[in-house]
Amino acid sequence: MSKLRLSFGCWNYDRTRALMDGSVQPDGIDLNYLNMSVEETFFRMVRFREFDVAEMSLSSYAVSLFKPDSPFIAIPVFPSRFFRHSCIYTNAAAGIREPKDLIGKRIGTPEYQMTAPVWIRGILSEHYGVPVDSVTYVTGGEESPNRVEKQSLDLPDNIRIERIGPTQTLAQMLLDGEIDALHTARKPSTFNAGGGKVGRLFPDYVEVEQQYYRDTGLFPIMHTVAIRRELYEENRWIAQALFKAFHESQQKTYEDLQETAALKGMLPWFNAHVEEAVAMMGEDFWPYGFEKNRECLATFLRYHHESGLSPRVLEPAELFAPETLERFVI
Repeated sequence: MSKLRLSFGCWNYDRTRALMDGSVQPDGIDLNYLNMSVEETFFRMVRFREFDVAEMSLSSYAVSLFKPDSPFIAIPVFPSRFFRHSCIYTNAAAGIREPKDLIGKRIGTPEYQMTAPVWIRGILSEHYGVPVDSVTYVTGGEESPNRVEKQSLDLPDNIRIERIGPTQTLAQMLLDGEIDALHTARKPSTFNAGGGKVGRLFPDYVEVEQQYYRDTGLFPIMHTVAIRRELYEENRWIAQALFKAFHESQQKTYEDLQETAALKGMLPWFNAHVEEAVAMMGEDFWPYGFEKNRECLATFLRYHHESGLSPRVLEPAELFAPETLERFVI
């Protein structure tokens, strides 16, 4: 019996690798896994809808829900999560010693609608008293010139955004003091090569992020998995089939992480890191599914609205195919 052949754009993650190597196959689906960087995947999916299914920025997906055609529908699978306190970089000469010193500054961000900066802005506002509209945001390519927003944005007047020049990059501007700080997903090249002129707002970010988790119970979600809506409407069964397969692939990774005969990763204390994560966050420390992530999603959607990216606060259930909101049991 023939299977439905679907293209899937996604980076090479341990939790999705069983889908890439074919050891896990979604029911009724022949999955063509296209391994590419997140930036390429997002650009090609959001701009051109090139893939049937793709890893997608949670923020880009939320923005897309307010487009007239609402081109995608997601399933509650989260290939990327990341504590983002480590991702606030500063120019050493800008006089930024604590979060409130950011107020009134010029802060770079590759795209205003990126998920990582949405979380950063929300955390700085809620936990450190730095309102979203208290700074000027400067957008453009971090390492290469001429990066643009993937989707058109309709932002409120209190959000101030400037575009950098056609030959400028945010990484170099941070080093040169043309911006005071940078909210980003990738560590800028000038952090290592800048001779101490670029630092982190939170040098002790591991301790800060662990305390954030203790205080909130949130492990921030960065990406979800989106399906082209017309494909989903024609084949409603694929949402559950894909959700099951992603869950099975992740379970294989959880099992790998418990292997102690040899190191599955190249970190010298890999097993100790696993034990530490389980002790702090529980055995399912990277949960898929709706209910376990409701509060995390609600927090993000509130931050998204406060950033001016969504005209109203979406409810978490509005994000996903309704079939995937609850699990069947025997």
